[in-house]
Amino acid sequence: MRETGAAAGVGGGGARTGALGPVGPVRLGRGEARGKEGPLRRGERFGRASLPRPSGLLVWIHAASVGESLSVLPLAERLLAAVPGLRILVTTGTVTSAKLMAERLPEGAFHQFVPLDHPGYCARFLDHWRPDLGVWVESEFWPNLIVEADRRGLPLALVNARITERSFRSWQRAPRFIAGLLARFRLLMAQDAASAARLRALGAGDVSEPGNLKHDAAPLPHDAPALAALRAGIGARPLWLASNTHDGEERAAADAHRALVARYPDLLTVIVPRHPARGAAIAQELGSMGLAVARRSADEPVSPSTAIYLGDTLGEMGLFYSLADVVFIGGTLDDTGGHNPFEAAHLGCAIVAGPGDFNFAESYADFEREGAMRRIAGADELAGAVGLLLGSEADRRRMAAAAQAIVRAGSGATARTADALAALLREAGTRRAGHA
Repeated sequence: MRETGAAAGVGGGGARTGALGPVGPVRLGRGEARGKEGPLRRGERFGRASLPRPSGLLVWIHAASVGESLSVLPLAERLLAAVPGLRILVTTGTVTSAKLMAERLPEGAFHQFVPLDHPGYCARFLDHWRPDLGVWVESEFWPNLIVEADRRGLPLALVNARITERSFRSWQRAPRFIAGLLARFRLLMAQDAASAARLRALGAGDVSEPGNLKHDAAPLPHDAPALAALRAGIGARPLWLASNTHDGEERAAADAHRALVARYPDLLTVIVPRHPARGAAIAQELGSMGLAVARRSADEPVSPSTAIYLGDTLGEMGLFYSLADVVFIGGTLDDTGGHNPFEAAHLGCAIVAGPGDFNFAESYADFEREGAMRRIAGADELAGAVGLLLGSEADRRRMAAAAQAIVRAGSGATARTADALAALLREAGTRRAGHA
């Protein structure tokens, strides 16, 4: 469960729940229909591994989805370099993250889907992989998986922990439940002071604050020929990007586009939805507004008449951030809580964001304080903010430079987290007995 309230059956005493078992297949079927799950490796969601366990030391890192999994890539690289013979298993829960991990995991690391949170599935997963250390990232609290791992004596670490104010209030309604889960982690490392304080208030013991792993992540990669082809097709047209958008934000971006074309008649608005599977529905919605939409997933080119270019593909955010100078970060005009600003900052973008930022509250505050981000109160201010930046190259350069200064400073979180995990691995011992 991800930053949710109490689930049945796991309180301070650590009982388990099998309630998910009957609905697991139904949930996967619905996920496949929405484009969030894939049928080819479905067995992994029931704990059936599709790979043999490698010999020797194995660290298991669980990251929920794209953002979390990308943030652990430098951490995995550092651990592999520090511990000879180590192998790393990374689990995630989405098809998008699985594809990205297949492309970007370093040698010595590999991916599997996390099992559904049912005692039997979790037991099957753990009995096959027999990891020497389990590392949970950010806010992933799957009760049965945590309990089953702890029952087997597996040392657990929670790193880059993030507890928002909203989730904190939710967990306060089940104090014994969350305290019981947190007590099973031997190492807790928060990404910011606010999350650390909330973890302590929820019953965690010693919580360190090494910084945010996402701050240390490398710039998102892109395909250079694809970027050159896009730039050639777009030419000198002014453009801006709405990235990681959610339902409702695409219409807000389209409304901003229509407001801006009076000043910029050849404007191109690029929209990259958080969930690319929504591409067809978005194209239909924006087309009904009288806007010409080209979909990247359908290999539709940008023509002079194209108003909206829809980046409904997987793993190309680096391409779109490299293309745009002005970026609106989605998930900030609804209750999503915002998305990672460091990705845009790394690639020289002037950033605009709405008021919703609880996922990255401290980071957004840093960006705003340093003049690296322009905040808007709502969708009706989006056109104005984008228009000001499109009209001022000096402002764009100043904001981009401020953002890049933030990311260049780094946080050192990766090095501190890797050192702590390596120490925990040594403390726990190799536990090689029975390894294949």
